Amino acid sequence: MRILITGGAGFIGCNLADACIRAGHQVTLFDNLSRRGSEANLTWLRASFGERGFRFVQGDIRDYPAILQAAGRQEAIYHLAAQTAVTTSVTDPRSDFEINALGTFNVLEAARNARHNPVFIYSSTNKVYGGMEDAPATELETRYVLPDYPGGVSEARPLDFHSPYGASKGAADQYVHDYARIYGLRSVVFRQSCIYGQRQMGVEDQGWVAWFVIAAVTGKPITIFGNGKQVRDLLHVDDLVRAFQAATAQIDVTAGQVYNLGGGPANTLSIWTEFGPLLSELAGRQITPAAWTDWRPGDQPVFVADVSKAQREFGWAPQVGVREGISRLFEWVRNNQGLFA
Repeated sequence: MRILITGGAGFIGCNLADACIRAGHQVTLFDNLSRRGSEANLTWLRASFGERGFRFVQGDIRDYPAILQAAGRQEAIYHLAAQTAVTTSVTDPRSDFEINALGTFNVLEAARNARHNPVFIYSSTNKVYGGMEDAPATELETRYVLPDYPGGVSEARPLDFHSPYGASKGAADQYVHDYARIYGLRSVVFRQSCIYGQRQMGVEDQGWVAWFVIAAVTGKPITIFGNGKQVRDLLHVDDLVRAFQAATAQIDVTAGQVYNLGGGPANTLSIWTEFGPLLSELAGRQITPAAWTDWRPGDQPVFVADVSKAQREFGWAPQVGVREGISRLFEWVRNNQGLFA
């Protein structure tokens, strides 16, 4: 299969590319290399597969002619390129809109005008559900819980964009969903929760699991936004890659559908009151935040995905437990400290 991965040198993109190349697909990566770590990820893929193992196009999804040319003969398009930080969207909402909303529209139009009707899978976000203020959280000793959602938040939850990032990703989410109905594009939306794993160059504004691990290993200061009891369900990138593969293999079922993808209720942690002790255990020393500050805009006290629709419709479920996955990430960071100097 001929596959195009936008944002292919990013964290998820390079892991997905690695799996697709190993499976024998003809892979094209489309990336502007603006994100920290993307050049290192590209170098890693070239070291693994050589210059001819895949095709790389340095381009920007805001450049419609460039993405149109890259998409022309593809049989599957995995759209991962994005502006990924809520904080950045607040300070620069125009760029956030141009990348996430207009950029996705460009990739959709390129897919619609491609020679084949490609599978199109879009990485959306749980932020499309907003702050969920109508579902009050209960504060326990180490975490918040949502009594109204014991099995997690399903796709039936109404959308409520909160922050420019939520709005731009949400607009793109809805465009991708609607292109299946209006144009027959074989499109699928993945509303992803907290994805983590190897080759994630997390920073304070985005990729908090990797950032905390990187900070612990390299001695950088950690700041906690809020009280540290916010709960997320964690999904290892290897499990997400399996979801892309399974949804593509069963596109007759998944086309036109939206799926919440996360670790689910079995793979949750509060961002510091529970994650902090695990991090200290892995580091072999006490890890203490350097600072505590205000909550970020639109930050959900709890988000846990109900992943039962994905399991029911295309047989996918998380396999990597949260402790195992974080241990793997910690070892990868410890063995690759040169990437974070």
